[in-house]
This record gives sequence, structure tokens and C-alpha cells, in this order.
Amino acid sequence: MTGEESLRPQSLLLTFLGDQVLGRDVCVYSGSVIDVFERLGVGEQATRSTLTRMVNRGLLRRQREGRKMYFGLTEHSTAVLRDGEHRIWHTGAVNRNWDGTWTLLGFSLPESWQRQRHDLRSKLTWSGFGPLFGGLWIAPGEVDVSELVSELGLAAHVKVFRARADAGMDIGAMIEETWELTELAAGYKEFLRRWQPWESQLPDPDEALALRLRLQMEWLRVIRRDPRLPVKHLPDDWPAEQAEKTFRTVHDRLAPLAQDAAKRLLDVLPVRADQA
Repeated sequence: MTGEESLRPQSLLLTFLGDQVLGRDVCVYSGSVIDVFERLGVGEQATRSTLTRMVNRGLLRRQREGRKMYFGLTEHSTAVLRDGEHRIWHTGAVNRNWDGTWTLLGFSLPESWQRQRHDLRSKLTWSGFGPLFGGLWIAPGEVDVSELVSELGLAAHVKVFRARADAGMDIGAMIEETWELTELAAGYKEFLRRWQPWESQLPDPDEALALRLRLQMEWLRVIRRDPRLPVKHLPDDWPAEQAEKTFRTVHDRLAPLAQDAAKRLLDVLPVRADQA
């Protein structure tokens, strides 16, 4: 995970909004966002461009107060952030409670539909699926793909089943053949390398908010790439559990300082009734 990748402005802005705006019915002044992002090495122009782009995409709303412009959430961005919040704090990184159920998705697309095939495979990967065979993909648990398939207009070309493996099936071997475990584990190991030192140290108070934003953004990226495979069928040294402990430990250590920094650095206003 490169530093450039870890500081994509839109991902950073969504993390910031989830941390400081979600559930509070407030808007935040653009100058406050610029100030915090500069502490992470993101320049003013990049931040302003990202704010504008997210307004145009329906992810942010504007609220003018005098000469200042404030930004708040839309229904779309609220749904995106609630999903991320649930993934971090409720679903977690380790699947200890798998009931043996798999979701199987089979598809058959015309040979000329290369773009549709690429889009479907990308979205299936993001949803935790791996390619069992060419046109047959599998994911642990019960995964609802109806919205995904509908968005792509492929309902007539996709069939979905729930299944359980035969008693003689080597599930561990199947998992190793279907998912890139080395790549998944590398993401957790890199997270540990970057963040374990912060379990025993604290930043400058004014930097705590920016640091916690980076922590949350990097953690969400790692776990969103993880299909949450059943831990009992993964290698004994699977690093997800230790990485999750590190995330929660560092987050808890940063929380008081980050909250104090937010009070000092952020200019927020309630969402006006005509904007809600």
C-alpha cells in the first residue's frame, strides 16, 4: 500500500465526513477541511476540487452562511458511510461464526460483452466472491446480489444459489485455489507494520485528528478487500485478528486527542431546515 494510494482525497474526505459529520446533522466549513487535509499532505486545490466533484456526484450538499461555504451529507453519502461504519464496527475482519453456507453465482454472457463481464467480475470481487470456475463464483455466507445484478442489467444472465459443501470437500484447499490469500494477508501485515508502533506512542495533539482519519481510511480499505473467509479454514497465522486488535487499540488511544483537536480546528453549523 503506497502513501499515494492511502491518501486519495475522495476516500479521505468520506472518512472525514463519517468521523465528524455522520449522525450529527451538521455541515463543516470548507476551510476546516482544507486545514485538516493539509496536515496529511493534501493541498488546498486538491481538496477544493474533491469537494466540488463530490457535490456534482450527489455525495455532498452545499450550505452557504455569509461568505463561507459549508458542506453536509446527502442520502447517498449517508448510506455509503453507514455501510462503512457497519463494516468496521459490527461485521469486523474475522469471520468466526460462519454457518457453512455459501452463495454460488453462475453467469453466462455473450462473448462480445467484455465490458459487462469486467464490470460484473469487479463488483463480485468487491462483494466477497472468488472465481470457483470460469462462470461460477462463490462467496461465504448469504450474500444478496440482487441490487448488484440489477444495476448492471444482467438479471437474465445470472443465476444465484445457496449451497453447502459435501462432507468430503477440502474447504481449505478450495479457498486457497479461489482467493489470493497471500495478497490478502499482505494487506493486514502492511497495516500492522504501519500502525503497531502507535500502540505505545501518541502524536502532537493537533495532529491526532488527521492521524485517526488516516488510520480509519487504511483499515476500511484493508477489510473491504477481505471476503471474510471462515477463519477455521484459513492458515493458523492469519494476521486479520492481530491487525484488528491494533486498529482498535490505536483508535482508542487517539480518540480523546482527536476529539479535542476537532473542537479546536473544525467550524461546523447545524443543517438548516430547508437543507435537511
